[in-house]
Amino acid sequence: MAMVNITMNEKPLQVEAGTTILNAAEAAGFEIPTFCHAGNLKPFTSCFMCAVKVEPGRGNLVPACATKVAEGQKITVSGPEVDASRRMCLNLLVSDHCGDCLPPCQTACPSSIDIKGFLALVRAGREEEAATLIREKAPFPGTLGRICPRPCEAECRRNRVEGPIAICNMKRYVADTELAAHKKPILSAPAVPTGKKVAIIGAGPAGMSAAYFLRLQGHAVTVFEKHKASGGMLRYGIPYYRLPDETLKTEFGAIEDLGVEARYGVEIGKDIPAKKLEADYDALIVAIGAQGASPIGVPGEDLPGVWSGIQYLGESGEGRTPNLGSDVYVVGGGNTAMDCVRSAIRGGPDAKATCLYRRGREEMPANDMEIEEAEHEGVAFSYLTAPVKIEQDGEKLKLTLIKMELGEPDASGRRSPKPVAGSEYTVSATAVVGAIGQRVLPDLARDLGLDLARNGAIVADPLTFQTKRPGVFACGDCQTGANIAVRAVGNGRKTAVAVDQYLRGEEVKGEQVLFNSQMGPLDQVSEELFKDAKKQARITMPVISDGERTSTEKEVETGFIPAEARKEAERCLECGCEAVKDCKLREYATKYGADQNYFAPSAATSIEADSRRAYQVDLSHPKIQLQTNKCINCAACVRACAEVKGLNVLGLVNRGFATRMLAPFGQSLVGTKCDGCGECVKVCPTAGIMEKKAG
Repeated sequence: MAMVNITMNEKPLQVEAGTTILNAAEAAGFEIPTFCHAGNLKPFTSCFMCAVKVEPGRGNLVPACATKVAEGQKITVSGPEVDASRRMCLNLLVSDHCGDCLPPCQTACPSSIDIKGFLALVRAGREEEAATLIREKAPFPGTLGRICPRPCEAECRRNRVEGPIAICNMKRYVADTELAAHKKPILSAPAVPTGKKVAIIGAGPAGMSAAYFLRLQGHAVTVFEKHKASGGMLRYGIPYYRLPDETLKTEFGAIEDLGVEARYGVEIGKDIPAKKLEADYDALIVAIGAQGASPIGVPGEDLPGVWSGIQYLGESGEGRTPNLGSDVYVVGGGNTAMDCVRSAIRGGPDAKATCLYRRGREEMPANDMEIEEAEHEGVAFSYLTAPVKIEQDGEKLKLTLIKMELGEPDASGRRSPKPVAGSEYTVSATAVVGAIGQRVLPDLARDLGLDLARNGAIVADPLTFQTKRPGVFACGDCQTGANIAVRAVGNGRKTAVAVDQYLRGEEVKGEQVLFNSQMGPLDQVSEELFKDAKKQARITMPVISDGERTSTEKEVETGFIPAEARKEAERCLECGCEAVKDCKLREYATKYGADQNYFAPSAATSIEADSRRAYQVDLSHPKIQLQTNKCINCAACVRACAEVKGLNVLGLVNRGFATRMLAPFGQSLVGTKCDGCGECVKVCPTAGIMEKKAG
C-alpha cells in the first residue's frame, strides 16, 4: 500500500495514495463541507462547497471530493481564502432558495417562541407539553398570552386566507389549562449548583426572565426590587382587568419557587450601593425598565389633578386606584394611553374619559385591538388635538386645547402635526393624564459608570447585553428604551445565555444566531401556498358582559375552552421547514455567515426578480414529496436514483440560472417509476425532497 506525505492546514499526514482530499481530511478530523457528495455516489463537483487550496499548483481552489492526494502537497482546508469562497457559494445558493427555515410568526416573535410547535401540541391535546415548549423561550405564557401586542399575528400567513391565528390567546389557553390541572406552573428542575452568584436589579419581565434561565443553569440568583412585588411595568403599568394580579403572582412566584431569592422593598443606589452588588456577586444584571414619565410639556402640568400615566397606573398596581372624577382627559396615543382611558372610564357610572392625540387614528401607535376595546367601552377620541396649557379652575382644571394638521413626515416617517392658528378652545376636566412616553431613569447607570445612549438607555452589546464593564449586563427597557414586554422577556433569556458563558469562563458570544431563509414579505409570497387552504373563521375570545366591564376590575377576556382552542390550532398552515434541525444548507450558511440578499435582483447583478426560484411542490406521490423551491441543484438525488436504483426518475431541466430538479417531461412524480425507496431523500442536503408525513 503506497503512502504519500502531505500537510493539511500545516498538520503533517501520511495518506494512502489515490485517496481523495475529502476522505483524507475526514480521516484526519478535518471537516470539509459538501452538498453534492455522498459516500455511495461518484464525485460530481457541482456545489464546489468542498473547495480547498493545494500547493504547489496553479494557485486556484480545487474540489476536495474529486481531487486526489499527491506527494508533497500542502493543502489548506480552512482559512480566510477558502472560507470566503464557500461563503460566496452559499450566497448564490441561498439567493435562489425559496423556503422558510422558521415560520414567519416565530421569526417575528421577539422571544422566538416555537409557535408552530406549541399549536401542534394543542391540536393533539397535549397542552402541558405545549406550556413546557413555550417556556423554553419565555417563562410567562399566561402573562404574555394576555397582554402581548401580537407581532407574530401580523406576520401569520393565515392573513392571506381569512385572518391570523389567535396565537396570543392560545398561549393564555395553554397556561390556564396547565394551571387548572396542577394549581401552579410546572417548571424544569435547576441544574447542579455551579457556586456562582448573580445579582439582578429589577423584578420585571426582563429581570425575572434572566433569573429563570440562570437558575435553570444552576447559578444562585438574587433579585433586588424597590417595589413590594414582582412584575415591573406588567404590574405597575397594566390594569388588572387586562392582567390579573393572580396571574402575575402565579407565574412570577413560580420562579421564586425554583430557588431565586427576591428581596423586595430594596432600592439599589439608596438602600444598597450599586457598586457593592458589583463587588459581592460574580455577575450583575441591570433590568430596571423605563419608569420615568415623559412630561406633557405645557404650563400647569405640575398642578394637583395632573398625573403621568406611569404614576396613575402605578397607584392602581399598588391597590390604590385613584378616582380621577367624571371628566378625565388622557394625552397620548400609545398602549399606555389606552390603559389609562380604559381605567378612567371605570371610575364610576358618571365617569367619562377622552383620549387626546395630536395625529389621526391611522397614526396612533397603540395596538388596534386596544383602541377598539376603548371605543367599545365608551371612551371618546379627539384626534388632531393637543394641549396648550392647564389652569386651576375652582375644584376643576381648565384645559386649553388646539387643533392640529398633518404636515410633512418627520424623522419617524410619520407626518408631523402642526398647530392650526386660531383654533384654541377650552374644556373642563377633573383630571389630566399625560401618557406620551417613558424614559430610563439614569442615576443607577451613572453610579455604575455605564454609558447612556442618546435616548437615555444603557449602552450594551445588542447580542450579549454586556456593558463596557466586564460582568455587568443590561437588558429590558433600560437597554432598548420603552418597548414591549415580549421583547424584554426574550432579551432577558439572551442575557442569561451570555452571563452563563461569562460565569463559565467561556467567550461571551451570546445566544447563537442561526441563518434563517425566508420566502419574502407576507404580501409577496406566492398564492400557490394558499390554494388548498379552506377558509375557517378565527375563534373569537369570549368576554364578560358590557355592563360588567366598566363597573368592575374583573378581567374582561375569559379564555378559550378546549374545543375552541383545538379548532383554532387546526387553522395553522404549519409554515417553516420540517428539515430545519438537520438541514446542511442552514448549518453551513450559519457557519460561514451567508447573506440571502447578497445577490438580490438589481441592475448591478443582472438578476431579474421573476427569474428566481418560486414556490413549486409535487405532492402527488404517496411516499415522497418534491419541493423544487427548496432545491439547490446539487443533483445528489438525481444521481442516487440513477446510480443506486437505476430508475432515472429525476433529472435537471433547463440550463443556467433556470435549472430545476424535476421529473422529466413535466411529469408529476406519481407518474414515473418512483417506488418511494427513499434513496433520494437520504442524500438531499436540504428539504428539496423528503418523505411524506403520515396522515
